[in-house]
Amino acid sequence: MHAASVGESLSVLALLAELRRRHPNISIVLTSGTLTSAAALAGRLPAGVVHQFAPVDLPGAVSTFLGHWRPALALWVESELWPNTLAALRRNSIPLGLLNARMSERSFRRWRRVPSAAAEVLRPFSVVLAQSAADAARFTALGATNVSVVSNLKLGADELSADQDKLAEAGALLGSRPRWLAASTHPGEEEVVAEAHLSMSARHPRLATVIVPRHPGRGAVVAALLAKRGLKVALRSRQDSLSSEAAIYVADTLGELGLWYRLCPISFVGGSLVPHGGHNLIEPAQLGSAVIVGPYVHNFRDLADAMAASAALTTVENGKRLAESVLAMLEDPAIARRAAAAGRRFAREQGGATEQVMERLGPWLSQLSTERGAAGTR
Repeated sequence: MHAASVGESLSVLALLAELRRRHPNISIVLTSGTLTSAAALAGRLPAGVVHQFAPVDLPGAVSTFLGHWRPALALWVESELWPNTLAALRRNSIPLGLLNARMSERSFRRWRRVPSAAAEVLRPFSVVLAQSAADAARFTALGATNVSVVSNLKLGADELSADQDKLAEAGALLGSRPRWLAASTHPGEEEVVAEAHLSMSARHPRLATVIVPRHPGRGAVVAALLAKRGLKVALRSRQDSLSSEAAIYVADTLGELGLWYRLCPISFVGGSLVPHGGHNLIEPAQLGSAVIVGPYVHNFRDLADAMAASAALTTVENGKRLAESVLAMLEDPAIARRAAAAGRRFAREQGGATEQVMERLGPWLSQLSTERGAAGTR
């Protein structure tokens, strides 16, 4: 199974556990392409699942990788498709499935310009399980076959975890300070968050703003940028204290987003005030934090629309509107509580993706399980 990075890797943990529970004689290699995904998976994989970095998409590297692991089934997650790897799997007659498949309108338009290349990339897939009807239509139009729609695996993923000792410690340091979170931020968004903080702190001088950069390695750069604005900044990777003097706390560590979603009643999810496409909207909703996003959520368009229709999501056009929305929730906590409650309800109503995927993959899994079971008795 290949999952590109952190979000995709975490989204398949429940599926991996169910695969191993129903088919304990099948071993699984999970590949990804980033250090952050490897760190996020450490200690969380079910028994019988090992993580490896994906080989670079060159014929020699792919051939060596497949020759070593000799997979009997290959499952791709979402949208990172490597042509040489896919071609090698096809040459070796290895069945291939695309799970949680998504394709933005922008990507679809690009692929439509090279229809033969799109068909070549999609041809190896025996089954494509799309996140939405729109995604399914785009894959079908590009030449994919056996396309169907299942629930989004990310919607049924387990809640993000949090170390209870760290949760208690950070909660005690924050005390009764009003606070909000800017999660998974990208370049250009931290400046907007800083402006929002400055405008709100005039009325709430004890306001604590927590920023979790999407890429933790940017932490020092973000802290320096904010300090130039005259803000008192604490940096978690430096073990700076989350004291009452710190206006902004840059939490540039791995695997702690669940901690901050629990501690902050209001969460802006980044990658959405810049044209990146947004990030996982269900994670804060599951943990009772009111969710705010910018206008650029094309990676999660259907989900964002459904959450908004359920009063579980607030969309803002720019930094000024972001400050206004957060301020309204700070000054009338009932607004945040209603949004958070709607988010929790929405998150609880989702799910079922693991069962749907298992059902669609049933013929391949049963055959593979039988073959591996027979091999184990010889």
